[in-house]
Amino acid sequence: MTHVTHPHRPEIGLIIVGDEILSGKRADKHLPKTIELLSARGLSLDWAEYVGDSPERITRTLKRAFTSSSVVFSCGGIGATPDDHTRQCAGRALGLDLVLHQDAEALIRERMKDIAKEQGVPYEPDHPNNVHRLNMGMFPVGAEIIPNAYNKIPGFTCLGPGGGAVHFVPGFPVMAWPMIEWVLDTHYRHLFLEAAWMEKSIIIFGSMEAMLTPLMEHIEQEFDGIKVFSLPSVDHAEYGRHIELGVKGEPTLVERAYPALLMGLREFDLKFGPELVRP
Repeated sequence: MTHVTHPHRPEIGLIIVGDEILSGKRADKHLPKTIELLSARGLSLDWAEYVGDSPERITRTLKRAFTSSSVVFSCGGIGATPDDHTRQCAGRALGLDLVLHQDAEALIRERMKDIAKEQGVPYEPDHPNNVHRLNMGMFPVGAEIIPNAYNKIPGFTCLGPGGGAVHFVPGFPVMAWPMIEWVLDTHYRHLFLEAAWMEKSIIIFGSMEAMLTPLMEHIEQEFDGIKVFSLPSVDHAEYGRHIELGVKGEPTLVERAYPALLMGLREFDLKFGPELVRP
């Protein structure tokens, strides 16, 4: 797998597939967990997208992911029931046929034998249910498998023409989260940083965002790689109406940009609250 070295790391994205999320039948847990898994490795999520079980929409979403240079995790829709479309959509997005992956077939057959043993019945490889289960190993040509320690049914990875990769895992958290960790630790360890990100901010009372915008733009122009953020609140339990203004980025850059931000704020007649630091 082709890697991009830090500090010019690829963007990291998350696609969450399933009507049950958009309808509210289930609450999404993948977004906060993925942020947690990335943060533990000094990485951060750049974007996330939810998509229902529409093959056309899933295909469009995956095509954008494949043509980007992003590292993308896609959760859900890789089973073999009629409402699982992600494997087929991945093939269409890449213009590739689906084929039974040899390693995936072996793992799925191991799972079939495990099920037969658990049920106390003989393993019948040609039983219609077992033949149908092999569909879960149908991946676009050239895909690599992602091992699934929970039940052996693998996920898969496909590389896109834009240089990025999409890693497909199930929608079940008990399977998906260890698989995401495996992908990160196996393919992207070179991107890990122990202290890759820091935020420093200050609470400001009696100001409007529009007044602060020129200063925010100046800080971002002066310190390449720094992001300036402004979080207004009208009914905060502790601070009431205020703006949290700050910078975030690589720690050494933050340590340079934050004093410049504070110096710029001195030009305004403002009342300040506490300063905040988040690793």
